[in-house]
Amino acid sequence: MSTRDVLEHLQRLGMSGYESKAYVALVAAGKPINGYEVAKRSGVPRSTVYETLGKLVARGAAYEVKGSADATDYLPLPPEALLERMRREFDGSVEALKSALPKVVAQPEAPLIHGLRDGEAMLARAEDVVAGARGDLFLSVWPDEARRLAVGVRAAAERGVAVSAVSYGEDELKVGTVHTRASEDGLGYRLLVVVGDRREAIVGGFGEGGAWGIYTADPAVAMMAAEYVRQDMALRILAERVGREELQRLFAEAPELLRLF
Repeated sequence: MSTRDVLEHLQRLGMSGYESKAYVALVAAGKPINGYEVAKRSGVPRSTVYETLGKLVARGAAYEVKGSADATDYLPLPPEALLERMRREFDGSVEALKSALPKVVAQPEAPLIHGLRDGEAMLARAEDVVAGARGDLFLSVWPDEARRLAVGVRAAAERGVAVSAVSYGEDELKVGTVHTRASEDGLGYRLLVVVGDRREAIVGGFGEGGAWGIYTADPAVAMMAAEYVRQDMALRILAERVGREELQRLFAEAPELLRLF
């Protein structure tokens, strides 16, 4: 991981850009250093470096120590201790918000639905749906997307969620009830369906022209998406039980079935 990555992660955990740079400079120094040295090593402007160091001291990420000639030097809280402190503070905030935040949420006038602008946004929202599932998960996925979702899906299974999936190609989920089927190029894109508890769903596609999709908390739409996966699975099971030739014969003798499938 590069220094830039470290700075970005520290900022995600609540430090400002200057604070993260000053903290990394303190850690990299390996000894107490003064504000001038911090500014020189970190790129934080000298005009703001002492204010920045004061903020680090206030949050407990650094300490003031007396240097030579009564000058003030700064020593960082060790990274392991800092990360553990951040973890405790983060977990504490999450626990507090679990009870407090729902009390300020207004009921939507209509079920939530919104577009997803690209593949990353769609997969991130799909991970949210997987993480929020408590009863069941229905998925229709291709290997690339399955690999991204696999960790969350396995965690869901471990907490007792019933996982049912259709996988186009290799089974990357390795959990729950998964039926694989051969890749199909007829649509021209890879369809993704993820349904949690039949109350929220992601439906979208990945193709050469990019990715598109929607998230919905409309239970009617979520139920329809789940039924799509369930019926696809049922057809796989039927083909396995009676054999592909017998299934084709059945379709040939029942045009209404052939029209539907």
